[in-house]
Amino acid sequence: MRILLDECVTRKLKQYLTEFDVKTVVEMEWSGLKNGNLMKVAIEEKFDILLTIDKNIEYQQNIGKYQISVVVLDVEKSTISCLLELLPKFKTQITEFKFGQAYLIKM
Repeated sequence: MRILLDECVTRKLKQYLTEFDVKTVVEMEWSGLKNGNLMKVAIEEKFDILLTIDKNIEYQQNIGKYQISVVVLDVEKSTISCLLELLPKFKTQITEFKFGQAYLIKM
């Protein structure tokens, strides 16, 4: 499972996802790409999931046309303590995510 951490997600989260192939937008040198272009290059690089905290992404993009799952962690800010609260739910649901759909994970 390949996961791309959006720019708005702290890079510290990567160390808690070691069972997956995780890259950050910065590592991939895709900083500054808008969501539509970001999803296109992520698909080209065979990512399965775009992990973000951007709650507006599903309203700004036609996610159904992309062969990637978009998972939004519903947190106030991208601090590791906030994100870690939702990580167990994310990991439990990860096999259920379908391409072309957005998922909101909240407490």
